[in-house]
Amino acid sequence: MIEHLLPILAGTLGAATPLVFAGLGELVAERSGVINLGVEGMMLIGAIAGFAAAADTGMGPAIGLAAGALAGAAAATLFAVLALSLGANQAACGLALTIFGIGLSAFIGQHYVSFSLPGLKPLALPVLSAIPLLGSVLFNQDPVVYLSVSAFVLVWWTLERTRLGLLLRAVGESPEAAHAIGYPVLVIRYGATVFGGAMAGIGGAYLSTVYTPLWVQNMTAGRGWIAVALVVFATWKPSRLMLGAYLFGGVTILQFHAQGLGVAVPVQLLAALPYIATVIVLVLISRDRRLLQLNLPASLGKPFLPGH
Repeated sequence: MIEHLLPILAGTLGAATPLVFAGLGELVAERSGVINLGVEGMMLIGAIAGFAAAADTGMGPAIGLAAGALAGAAAATLFAVLALSLGANQAACGLALTIFGIGLSAFIGQHYVSFSLPGLKPLALPVLSAIPLLGSVLFNQDPVVYLSVSAFVLVWWTLERTRLGLLLRAVGESPEAAHAIGYPVLVIRYGATVFGGAMAGIGGAYLSTVYTPLWVQNMTAGRGWIAVALVVFATWKPSRLMLGAYLFGGVTILQFHAQGLGVAVPVQLLAALPYIATVIVLVLISRDRRLLQLNLPASLGKPFLPGH
């Protein structure tokens, strides 16, 4: 039993990492009142930008992650101009961004189909990796996995313990009140949206340069949509989002191991398990309307144009 469980736990951390980055970025954007359904597109743009930068420069995943973050931030800025400055429908702009990202990444990626990258070697943390059984599993991961945990701590601390987090939440609850007392609502929302795009770009770049260091068209395979769903699953709380990311990462790895063990279940059904789990969880969460309304940012998805 243990020999099967430990590889699943080890794989869960890597599988969850792109969801952690993309989910945290979307959570910050939504806490400011902006819903960006273009996470899938931003992840794909980040994935191809990161892979192209790593492959063309030979500088490895580090430059790839940086390029992915910049590309995701640029895509989010385009969304912000349309949805925030011009007051366009946020849902429609997000869907358009996803379609754009799918097409752009496929077009640019044609040149990189036959390329592969060396990836990153696991980094064993001193002392912690020596803990019996779980030490070699939890503390012998690639550096980006540790970076995702650091990002969670930073986001949680910022939202819950700092003036910036309080201001971000205030803008998400009542942009009119924040504007009336002199806070730059659009600037804050721009910052949150661009941050969300950068995080989604890092998640996509992690997929293409570290997790599976090669380029495959549509390689995010719906992870952007799962990240959006995770924000609702987490009821806009970073700690719950981490739990949900690891849950869905575990389901993803479990279906791979089930295929390897020859479980008598159609491969197509096993591959659909993460998405089935997403739907089931969202249905269960949506039944508790009190919990959703308690944590839902009051101005989520509503445009705010000063002077109008």
